[in-house]
Parts: sequence; structure tokens; C-alpha cells
Amino acid sequence: MNLHAIPANPVPEGAVSGQLVTLDGVRVRYARWTPSAPRRGTVCLFPGRADMIEKYFEVVEELRARGFAVAVLDWRGQGGSQRLLSDPRKGYVRSFDQYQLDLEVFMREVVLPDCPPPIFALGHSMGAVILIEAIRQGRRWFDRIVLTSPMIDLWGVFGRGLARQVAHTGALLGLGRLYIPGGGPLADISRPFLGNLFTSDPVRYERTASIIEAAPELGLGSPTIGWAHAAFQVMDRLIDSAYPAAIRQPILIIVAGEDKVVSIPAIERFAVRLRAGSHLIIAGSRHEILVERDVFRAQFWAAFDAFIPGSPLVPGSPLYR
Repeated sequence: MNLHAIPANPVPEGAVSGQLVTLDGVRVRYARWTPSAPRRGTVCLFPGRADMIEKYFEVVEELRARGFAVAVLDWRGQGGSQRLLSDPRKGYVRSFDQYQLDLEVFMREVVLPDCPPPIFALGHSMGAVILIEAIRQGRRWFDRIVLTSPMIDLWGVFGRGLARQVAHTGALLGLGRLYIPGGGPLADISRPFLGNLFTSDPVRYERTASIIEAAPELGLGSPTIGWAHAAFQVMDRLIDSAYPAAIRQPILIIVAGEDKVVSIPAIERFAVRLRAGSHLIIAGSRHEILVERDVFRAQFWAAFDAFIPGSPLVPGSPLYR
């Protein structure tokens, strides 16, 4: 399974990529790399909604420089994985439990047999929520987990009762395969940089847009009503005050201080109830911390280096002396 490169975003050297088939017959794409420094374990990278492996090549190189092998998964319905509807730009799942099937086959067939321990996880937004659900269900694959901007709830009016009711009613009426009201096939990253909610870095924003321009099959449009309904179902579980108290996995949650995609108060309420978790806010950062400006990314890497055991300080880290 090929990975797509552009001049500004080459494929990191030594990539091994392919497809896996889940228990329900869906083909999902993965890629993995060995470390470029002395081996210190593996970081499994789990992207957010509408992301693709190619978007994280820079992060892959940074992790490899820290001595980690890296394994990355494209969730079903996005990136280079199998699309679930005839319109490949529609983001759709019936239930977030389906993503657990992607995670299960990825861990069983790629990470556990081929990647060196200890194993850590780095999940963003939707990917972070899928990880939370997995460990809440008793999965113990990861020694430690870092989450960026987890989708505990949505920001502002998007997370309020009316949006939930529209998604619920639409799903009940059999409209789950339609785009959400106002949505369409245009990928968010294909819109102008000005006013975007994801990053204040125009160079990294344009780099991601150029990936989609060069490989349009990787792009994803708006969510469907069905995806939104499934997302609200999982978010309703996570905002229950009893939910995080049952999690004992060591977790570091990193919050974007200017996030207008997910709810910062909901993340903070979740984080303070974790038995073995902590969180920090990167003031000024927008939702996608890993593709933000260097001033924000440096704070992320400092926190990551302090939390993940065995991660050496590297030149360029704020803690490096």
C-alpha cells in the first residue's frame, strides 16, 4: 500500500506499509518505521477525524529521532483505508465500536508482533477518544498514553443539546448517510487558511492541503449524520462523571488553549477525575497541536519528553541543555 509524498513532505526512510482486514471485513491502511536512534520502544500514533498517515510524517521523524519505532493507522472511512459509502468523501460509521475493530487488528497484526516494547500511544481528537474507550474496556497494550485535544465534547453550540437532537432524530429517520446540515464533500483543509480552526501555522496548513491536492483520494468531507450520532453517543459516555474514575492507565492530556473544535472545560473535568492522569494547557494553540507553530509544538515535545519513560532529550527541545 503506497504512501504519498510531495516535495515538502517526503516519506520517512524505511517505511513498511500495507493493509489489514478487520473482523467485519474492512480494509485499513497502516505504516510503521524503525527508530533512527538507539531503540527505546514504540509509539503508536492514532490520528483524528479526516486525517491520514501522510499528515504525520514530520511527527514520525521526530519520534524516530527520539529512539522510538513508530506505527500509524488510518481509521476506516478515511485516509488510505476503505471508504464505507459510495461517496468516498462522506465520513461515516454506524458506531464508534467499529473503530475498536480497526485498533484490534492493528495491534494484533502489526504492533505486538513487529514493534519493540515498551509500547506507548499518542492519540489526537477522535483518535484519543477511541483510545480512551479501549482502555476503559480493559485493553492494556500501552505503558503510557499521551492525548492531544481529545474529543470529550464539542466546542460551543456544536456540543449543545440541539445538535445532539438533530443527529439523533436524523439517524432514527434513516438519514444517517447524508452529510450533516450545511456539510458537503469539500475537505476542511481545502478551505482558505484564514479563519481555520485547526492551526495558526500557514506553512503546515498548506503542506496538508498540498497532500490532498496531490492525492485527492485521501481527502474527506464533512461528517454524515450517522457519524455525528455515533460521536455524540460516545461523548455522552465520556462526560459522565463516573467514567474517568474507572481508568487507571497513566495518561497525559495536552489541551489547546484556543481550541474551537472540542470543549476545553469538558476535557478539564474529565482529566481531573482520572486516577493516574494529568493535563496541561498550551496557551494560544489551536486544535491541532502537532501541526501548530514551533512555539506551541516545542511545549508539546517538552511535556512528551518528561512523561514518556526512556525518551531522551534531543537538540531543539526546550529542556535540552
